Amino acid sequence: MTEQELMKLIDALLDGDISEADFLRLEAELSVDSKARKAYYDRTALTMLLEDSAAEVQGENVSTTKRRSSKRPESAWRKAFAAMAIVCALLFGLTVWLIGSSLLDDAGNKLVENENGTSPRIEDKEDQATGFAVVMAQSDAVWGAGQSLHDGSLVPLGEIQLEQGVVQLELFSGVMVIVEGKARFSIESPMEMTVAEGQVRAQVPEPAQGFRVRTSGGEVVDLGTEFAIHAGPDSSEVHVLEGEIEWRPKTNVVRKLHEGEALRLIDDGDEQTIPANRSQFIGAAELYESLNAEKITKRARWNTYRKKLQEDERVVAWYSMDTPRSSRRRIANQAERGSMRAGEGAVVAASPAQDRWGTEGAALDFSPTGSRVRLNISGELRSMTLSTWVRINSLDRWYNSLFLTDGHELNEPHWQIMDDGRLFFSVKKRDEFDRSRGERDKHIYYSPPFWNSSMSGQWLMLTTVYDVDAMKVTHYLNGDVISQERIPEEYVVEAVRIGNASLCNWGLPTREDPHFAVRNLNGSMDEFVIFSAALSALEVKDLYENGRP
Repeated sequence: MTEQELMKLIDALLDGDISEADFLRLEAELSVDSKARKAYYDRTALTMLLEDSAAEVQGENVSTTKRRSSKRPESAWRKAFAAMAIVCALLFGLTVWLIGSSLLDDAGNKLVENENGTSPRIEDKEDQATGFAVVMAQSDAVWGAGQSLHDGSLVPLGEIQLEQGVVQLELFSGVMVIVEGKARFSIESPMEMTVAEGQVRAQVPEPAQGFRVRTSGGEVVDLGTEFAIHAGPDSSEVHVLEGEIEWRPKTNVVRKLHEGEALRLIDDGDEQTIPANRSQFIGAAELYESLNAEKITKRARWNTYRKKLQEDERVVAWYSMDTPRSSRRRIANQAERGSMRAGEGAVVAASPAQDRWGTEGAALDFSPTGSRVRLNISGELRSMTLSTWVRINSLDRWYNSLFLTDGHELNEPHWQIMDDGRLFFSVKKRDEFDRSRGERDKHIYYSPPFWNSSMSGQWLMLTTVYDVDAMKVTHYLNGDVISQERIPEEYVVEAVRIGNASLCNWGLPTREDPHFAVRNLNGSMDEFVIFSAALSALEVKDLYENGRP
């Protein structure tokens, strides 16, 4: 529900002319959204304050008083109702906080519990992140010291080691930095970095003038607009490519350098004037030219690998989101030899987006409410592997759908992401169960949290393997195992069925009940695959290495 819709419903309630259907919508929103409850409280408090102020003014006029007295019952009713609703909302919020285990699970049942029996969500907290810069692009980058930074990653605090390759960083101050390996550097703040080794080229916009780079020999202070630094083991160089800088050596006097000028700095403190050499340092244009060539090569390799894999009899369904070109809005199942029947997908509300290779319109954005791709997959699976490439903007629902069957009937799987960043997989085992005896309709296999807001916009490959023969469920992120759990004997399902299902959403409203759970993924998907077998860890890794951009 948008903020505008929420306020419209609140005003209708306070004016006493809200319909029953709208009242139910508002009640549902207040019961799950703490921000909505606060908006309701603030609006009600303001309304009551205005009415009291108006009453005081009207009290000075006798005729107005008569008119006011005739309306007083309605005003009193609204105040009483508003106060009652506020108390109910606050009591509801307190109850959820105190007994978070009474939250609903993905099929509408109570008590969503993880392995420790705790609720997946107790209270709302504002997201926080740490860092001063973002990795925007990289070419042949090999990170050292066990670090692994992807495009879109926040640059961590402390020293960063780039063993080889070229990386583009964007600092929050607006400074763009190109780093060439081998390099050791750290981002100290949005306006300061340290370079111990390597080559750095910085473009500094006007709002960031005064940006500083520290080296072993001194400090460069930008006065606008572009400069470069080479930090070597025996000597360093400072080149002014455009504008001017101030050089503050540790041993000599401060001096200014202008466009076209450069200094070579020897370890003993000597300074040698040399001409600036722009071609010595890679710029953004050269980096992106190299990246485009890399992407063409990698995508060609992926297309060859994908075509071969689509002939694998284990591939039940292969949906690439780059196919809905016609007005029919359909996505073909590209699996060529699968033993089960999986038809084409019908695109609903989702809009074209850029895929992981940077191609416009080759992925689908599921952010609009109601977005989904409708599928029908018949037959039964003993074991299965689900794999997809997604770019998550945010996890702003309790449940964020990847692949959900309609209604979640017996033997049907559900695959989604919790709001705290955990992968969720289940296969429904039973309809009837005794909760007082610890029974559930299914066992939920959670991964540890793998996603946080600092990863927003990054393309990720998510994979879950349901292996009945080995009695385990394994979750993968970018080809690496993030969790593995044994399947309890009492929850084994040896004949998994899918039927009607949706990518990136869940559930269909009906004529009798037009309401539906909002679980659409706030993000994009460009490929989704189902295997009728449990892939090995080596096969999952191979799938990622061949498919990563």
